[in-house]
Amino acid sequence: MIKFKKQPIEEADLPVRQEHIQRFHVDPRKGLSPEQVTQRFEEGYSNIPVDPPSKSVKQIIHDNVFTYFNYIFAVLAVLLIVVGSFKNLTFLPIIIANTLIGIIQEIRSKKVLDNLTVLHAPKAHVIRGGKEIEISADELVLDDVVVFSAGGQIPADGTVLAGEVQANESLITGESDEITKLRGDQLLSGSFVVSGRCLARMDAVGEDSYISKLTLEAKAVTDVGDSEMMRSLKRLVKWVGIMIIPIGLILVGEQCLVEHEPFRDSVISMVAAVIGMIPEGLYLLASVALVVSVMRLAKKKVLVHEMSCIETLARVDVLCVDKTGTITENTMEVNALITLSAYKPDEMQPLEILLGDFAHNMSKDNITMAALQNYFKKNTHIRASSVAGFSSATKYSSATLNSVTYVLGAPEFVLRQQYGKEQTEIEKYSSQGFRVLVFGKYHGKVKKGQPLTEAVDAYALVLMANPIRKEAPTTFAYFEEQGVDIKVISGDNPVTVCEIAKKAGITGAENYIDASTLNTLDDMADAMLHYTVFGRVTPNQKRQFVEVLKQQGHTVAMTGDGVNDVLALKDADCSIAMASGSDAAAQASQLVLLESNFGCMPEVVLEGRRVVNNIQRSSSLFLVKNIFSLLMALFSMITLNSYPLTPSQISMVSMFTIGIPAFFLALEPNKNRITGHFLTNVLLTALPAGLTNFIVVGSMVTFGHVFGVDSTDVSTASALLLAVVGLLILFRISKPMNMLRLSVWICMIIGLLVSIIFFHDLFGITAISLKCGMLLVVFSIVTEPIFRYLTLLIEMLQRFYKYMHHRWTVAHS
Repeated sequence: MIKFKKQPIEEADLPVRQEHIQRFHVDPRKGLSPEQVTQRFEEGYSNIPVDPPSKSVKQIIHDNVFTYFNYIFAVLAVLLIVVGSFKNLTFLPIIIANTLIGIIQEIRSKKVLDNLTVLHAPKAHVIRGGKEIEISADELVLDDVVVFSAGGQIPADGTVLAGEVQANESLITGESDEITKLRGDQLLSGSFVVSGRCLARMDAVGEDSYISKLTLEAKAVTDVGDSEMMRSLKRLVKWVGIMIIPIGLILVGEQCLVEHEPFRDSVISMVAAVIGMIPEGLYLLASVALVVSVMRLAKKKVLVHEMSCIETLARVDVLCVDKTGTITENTMEVNALITLSAYKPDEMQPLEILLGDFAHNMSKDNITMAALQNYFKKNTHIRASSVAGFSSATKYSSATLNSVTYVLGAPEFVLRQQYGKEQTEIEKYSSQGFRVLVFGKYHGKVKKGQPLTEAVDAYALVLMANPIRKEAPTTFAYFEEQGVDIKVISGDNPVTVCEIAKKAGITGAENYIDASTLNTLDDMADAMLHYTVFGRVTPNQKRQFVEVLKQQGHTVAMTGDGVNDVLALKDADCSIAMASGSDAAAQASQLVLLESNFGCMPEVVLEGRRVVNNIQRSSSLFLVKNIFSLLMALFSMITLNSYPLTPSQISMVSMFTIGIPAFFLALEPNKNRITGHFLTNVLLTALPAGLTNFIVVGSMVTFGHVFGVDSTDVSTASALLLAVVGLLILFRISKPMNMLRLSVWICMIIGLLVSIIFFHDLFGITAISLKCGMLLVVFSIVTEPIFRYLTLLIEMLQRFYKYMHHRWTVAHS
């Protein structure tokens, strides 16, 4: 209950940041009137964030159209138009189609996510016109009177008018200490309430708030939140973008000045080489696949805050879970009250009345206190002279009634040295899976936020329990099958958590430890190797556990729903929150399960695997062309030969062996576990085919020159050889074949044949001489064994590298 002091709120108590605007000094019990709220909106003093949650449609179009490679394509198109080679502009429709697909998919995703975000937008309880109402945090205005309670994130800067809260400003300052906020103290946006309840007046909203200023500063900082896959693709695209300009200029200059080729032919040859080196659809393919995944997850009521977490979750090998809200339902009930020897029924009030008075003087701001108030309904309506809400750091709450201080909390933290006296009784119930709280009289003065120091007369044990989620056993069984280790990290008694973990089917649940015995990082690192269940964990320890696991080389996911999970959620590689939990946890997480259904986690993991595996497979197709074009351009520069292919031929082969199949393959199911590094996997898959292309086409050019074959015939034969190798690599990466993959492969063969037979003029495919045809047959036959043996050689070298790396690691460990 919020208590108001009798003296009025003075103007000096309120920090006035907007000196040029008239401030409303309203009665906290009444808040702003509707007219005052309207005035604030008209003046622009609402809490609209400075950084919108998603791109606007205009930004989406701009970002997809005005890309570096689109500029390159525009320059190449202008050059071809200048020299009059219009039929070699066949790459333009593909580029336009790629751009349109990217724009359409991103706009569709924006609509789905915007609708979902509105449903899950942070809420605020505000007093307006004398009534407490719930509104979106974006609708707050300057001078609004807001009610804050445990678990709520503070959306704008304000000053406490009445009541008292414990605030955690770690997301702003990096310090995890809980700070007591009393009347007149400042609340900073971005912090969250750990315990207590207060009324606060908003003094800085929207762009004037502290968190908004930090956001504006952060905009100048490069985004480092990309996943490994997107970082690898960006790095690849960057280096390709740097190389193509000097290579293109050297090719044109060499052919014009050294070989004295016509400028028109030099430009066409250069454009073909440059187009072949550009992975024009690769980055788009990855972006579209991720966008589609976000939409699929949205339909399953999973809100994605950061797209990179889809890939990260698919790579996770350790999953840290909290007991309450993840293994169990986010509700609690009192099962029994066990009287202890210190309680004298003849000399004291009935325990049920004492606990009723205690509970009803507390804010109903967490599931434990809500359960106590529902169970211990009888009370004398006495007002406590002082109250300390439950803190996850100290593990107790207190109330002073009739000059006697009572405490309720975790037995180890409340009883301390006296714990051994009641240990047998406590562990008897803990071993049955109950959460055990001890209630008693404290012989000292409670200092808020500080541990207890004096003796406690233990009157009773309160037995509580959370029902286990129905989907939990199946979900944990899935993660075990996938080789993901589970670490249960909870603030409760380790014996209690152990029993619940066993019931949920978690392997190794019998291996538990009390985290209060882990005093150093080395102790934690060793415990992570030997234990599954960790009890009596503090919020800061949760964070340290995540850091230790990451230092051990693990990819760590963390689930949570309470304010005590926020620090660990922010540090985990992938963070998942339950929507039924606190606002702070939901806002700090990358994924939010909107229906708080932990059972959908396997689907989220499979979605990540589908995306990464399929993009990895499709990326290999793109890199085959890039590797070949780079090597062929260097070969042409060294041997002073013209680049053998035309832009239209490159476009035809790319369309049927790369572009179309890549999009089909990137969107089909794929449950394989992700191993290795993205870029390494892609390069090793693409290298045999890229080298095969270079060897057979380079040989074709050389033999054609030696035997006097016409350059036009060599160009057509080179294009057909590229198509043969393209179909070989497409067949290989499609294994194991299913109906979809086989259908795509056959359709691509038909598409190539139709283009060669009916659209040969458009794609620069001409009739070839008998001599060239014989060379084409020979090189087509040797293509398969060259490709096969190069693949075996690279696989053998890869195994040898892994073996030597393992030997080196063992020798130096």
